[in-house]
Amino acid sequence: MKVVYQIFHFIKPIIPMVIIVGGLQLTGQLDNVTTFGQTAVLKAGLMNAGTETEVTENFDYNFKAVCLDGSPLKIDSLKGKVIFLNLWATWCGPCRSEMPTIQSLHDKINNPNVVFVIMAIDPRESLEKIGGYIHSKNFTFPVYKLSGQPTEQLKVSSIPTTFIISKEGKIIHVETGMTNFNTEQFKKFLLKEAAR
Repeated sequence: MKVVYQIFHFIKPIIPMVIIVGGLQLTGQLDNVTTFGQTAVLKAGLMNAGTETEVTENFDYNFKAVCLDGSPLKIDSLKGKVIFLNLWATWCGPCRSEMPTIQSLHDKINNPNVVFVIMAIDPRESLEKIGGYIHSKNFTFPVYKLSGQPTEQLKVSSIPTTFIISKEGKIIHVETGMTNFNTEQFKKFLLKEAAR
C-alpha cells in the first residue's frame, strides 16, 4: 500500500496536465494550441536564424523533385545561385510554424541570385495535400516535393532543416529545428552571399 501511495504522490502533479492535453487532443484543438505556442516563441525572437558562414561540404545536386503541378524541378536552374533549401512536411508542427517567417523573407528578397526551394520530403504525402496546405495559407514561395531517392544530405534526422547553399555549390549554413528567418540580419546575410 505504501508503494501505491508513493506512486500516486509522484504522479499527482502530472494528472491535471494529462487531463488538459487529453481534452485538447480529443477536441482536435491540441494542434492549434501547439502552433500558437510555437508562433509566439518565433515572434519573441528566441529562435532567430543565425548568420554564421561555415563551409561544410559541396552540395549534392543529384536529387529529383517535382513542382506542385507535377512538372520536374530543373536542378540546373539552381546552380550558380544562393539557395534557401527548406525541408518540411505538412504534418510537422514546427515546419508549419516557421513557414510564415519564410514567406516574409521571400517577399523581401527580390534578387534573381537567391532562390527558394521549399521541399516537402515525406514520400507518403500527395501533391494535392501539399498544394492544398500551401494554398490554404496563401504562401507564394516555390514549393516542391522530393521524388525518388534523396541524397545523403537530404536524409536529415529532423525537420524542419534549412540549408543555405552558396553560388559555388557549398553548404555554408544549416538551421535545424523551428527558426525565425524573418530578420533583417538574415536578409542581409542572403543578399551579401548573392552579391559575391
